[in-house]
Amino acid sequence: MIHATRGVVLRTVKYGDTSIITSIYTELFGIQQYIVKGVRQSTKTSAGKASYFQPSAILELEVHHNELKQLQFIKEYRWSYMYQAVLFDVVKHTVAMYVMELLQHSLKQPEANPELFYLIEDTLKQLDKANGSLAANLPLYFTLHLAAELGFQLQGDYSDSTPIIDLQEGIFVAEKPLHPYFLEGQLARTTSDISNLTFYNELENIQLNQQIRRQLLEAYQLYLSLHISNFGKMKTYAILQELLS
Repeated sequence: MIHATRGVVLRTVKYGDTSIITSIYTELFGIQQYIVKGVRQSTKTSAGKASYFQPSAILELEVHHNELKQLQFIKEYRWSYMYQAVLFDVVKHTVAMYVMELLQHSLKQPEANPELFYLIEDTLKQLDKANGSLAANLPLYFTLHLAAELGFQLQGDYSDSTPIIDLQEGIFVAEKPLHPYFLEGQLARTTSDISNLTFYNELENIQLNQQIRRQLLEAYQLYLSLHISNFGKMKTYAILQELLS
């Protein structure tokens, strides 16, 4: 059966001489693997088609879907959103690649989650038009909100009575836990602030230096690894750490 759905390209690899296999997070079916034939041919009809499947591309798709198969087929595809900066700006491109890789490490089952799709789509669109401060804070925002969509949202808020985040339990607590996986002080307070933001543009008001951003991003990576089995090591994490200012 053919379905119309939007999708965000997570990863694409070459297949054979002229085709590709692409991993796409779709609005209707969650993460899916598709084979796209002939897009790497050096003909007039195929020229430029492979560019549709760059990681972070947002597409309108018509797809064949069979729940019994691991590899699906795309019938038609076109741009759903055309980037102005993400594919060309070094910082924004790196943030987008971090988001794509984070999803690959976090999503273990092909389950539909439209709210997660909207989070991914909105994050990429906001990144495309973001100023420097918003773009730098966006990886922190996305990582925390991805955790919430996956079912382990941080519980509680920073306060005088709960000034510490127990990362292993995912909750603000009164006292340091017995294990080393916790945040306190400015790191805990800023995490609470980011978790409670309603609009992306509010990220512009959170002023952080490079050291604090690095510490937070490292802590959030740890948080995901504590709650997602076989999370693994991310390649874009180290690059992003260097670029965040």
